[in-house]
Amino acid sequence: VTPVFPSITAKVAETMFEDGSLLFFFPLFIIYIFIVIGNLTVFFAVKMDSRLHNPMYNFISIFSFLEIWYTTATIPKMLSNLVSKQRTISMIGCLLQMYFFHSLGNSEGILLTTMAIDRYVAICNPLRYPTIMTPRLCAQLSAGSCVFGFLVLLPEIAWISTLPFCGPNQIHQIFCDFGPVLHLACTDTSVILIEDVIHAVAIIFSVLIIALSYIRIITVILRIRSVEGRRKAFSNCAAHLCVFLMFYGSVSLMYLRFSATFPPVLDTAIALMFSVLAPFFNPIIYSLRNKDMKIAIKKLVCSQKMFTVSAG
Repeated sequence: VTPVFPSITAKVAETMFEDGSLLFFFPLFIIYIFIVIGNLTVFFAVKMDSRLHNPMYNFISIFSFLEIWYTTATIPKMLSNLVSKQRTISMIGCLLQMYFFHSLGNSEGILLTTMAIDRYVAICNPLRYPTIMTPRLCAQLSAGSCVFGFLVLLPEIAWISTLPFCGPNQIHQIFCDFGPVLHLACTDTSVILIEDVIHAVAIIFSVLIIALSYIRIITVILRIRSVEGRRKAFSNCAAHLCVFLMFYGSVSLMYLRFSATFPPVLDTAIALMFSVLAPFFNPIIYSLRNKDMKIAIKKLVCSQKMFTVSAG
């Protein structure tokens, strides 16, 4: 069954951005450029510094790479809506946006879980760490996170594409998301609750694994007698823990509320938090909270300056 209407209107553009669209456009544009440049810097700093060729930093570099595409799935369309009077998206475009945004988000969530397990093994079983977290296993875990993240949503998106849709054809959100789109379907609304349960189970399962890993990690760290040893162990985990809290905190607010409804402004603020603000802070956290990363970034920047001078 094909959708009844050819396009969906981003209703939030009328409510939030109607007055002073350019006032929102330039900050969002600057944030997006920073996200791309910041995460590319982290990615290349890890790849070009041989001292960072270990599981933890390899996972960070892949996470940074995913962040670029995660934001690219939504922010460019947000920017175009801010300077366009039409503010519409085709049904196919809406489904593709949902698929790539949530597939990349799922991949990031699985990768964050993998990173928590990696830190658990490194701190709780340091002698066995090199034999457990081999380069081959790390590559398999990284590839598996991405493959599973993209495959798991295919049936869901395919199912949504077969639903009959009817008016009004306006979604009250800054990008296409499952809830707003399913509310437009001319079908039993119980499917929305089923969707909420599936997403909630996946989120809670990941959060539990990460939380249990870090409870065990913190317990082991507190037993370390050396103050310097405790400081170094906490420092290695602090960045990942901050990213985990931001990512899953905002995602939980968005997808663990079931039938609860928020005011449109709060709904938009939560959506901006996990789709824009969390990716904005991630490169800052990973670069400022880690001494080795700061050194690698300085080396990367200096090498680029030297290349520019020699090329000139």
